[in-house]
Amino acid sequence: MKNKKQICVIGLGEFGGELARKLAQDCEVLAIDQKETPVAAISDKVQRALILDVRDFASFSAVVTSEFDEAVVSMGESLESSIMATLHLKKIGVKRIWAKATSEDHAAILKAVGAHEIIFPERETARRLAAQIVNPNLLDFIPLEEDYQVMDLAPPDAFYGRSLEELDLRKKYSVFVLAIKELVPMRFVFLPSPKFIIKPSDILVMIGREKDLLKIRELQPGIV
Repeated sequence: MKNKKQICVIGLGEFGGELARKLAQDCEVLAIDQKETPVAAISDKVQRALILDVRDFASFSAVVTSEFDEAVVSMGESLESSIMATLHLKKIGVKRIWAKATSEDHAAILKAVGAHEIIFPERETARRLAAQIVNPNLLDFIPLEEDYQVMDLAPPDAFYGRSLEELDLRKKYSVFVLAIKELVPMRFVFLPSPKFIIKPSDILVMIGREKDLLKIRELQPGIV
């Protein structure tokens, strides 16, 4: 049986705390903050939670070792602490370091001292919200490389009662239906059969270029 990933989450504000709780469902999580209150609040939700000043390398390296698979530095509000935590994680040899940034300059410094990935949580949330406001049929999306995305789309009226084979979305729109979330009854159908008939209550999980996916929501009633 594969061992669970070992993840260290540093900084237990709203973002870091929620991330640590979610990760702890599938990973071995060490949650760290220099304040007692957030550590106490999360102690029963993660595998380990410690009060620690990450600027103290001796104390930090005593609990965070190169055995950790990944670490997330979620201390965007405290520039000095986030930079020092990232630098120390790099020095320790943690395999992958994610760091939350509040500005481009902050991001550049974090990259320079060892962060592999930069996180802008507010930007990502804003982009997702903007996409959902502009595109009402768009329920959720996952951005991929080269403008490819995975989107949850409510099917247009013209799809109702028709099979995936009949709609032939791959040929007509260069998109592919990965799965269907049936709401009545509740069921998740992965890689549905070409014979699957679309219902008004279904949600289509589709992959393709954004411009092609969004063409589907523009379809007029009765036109495919």
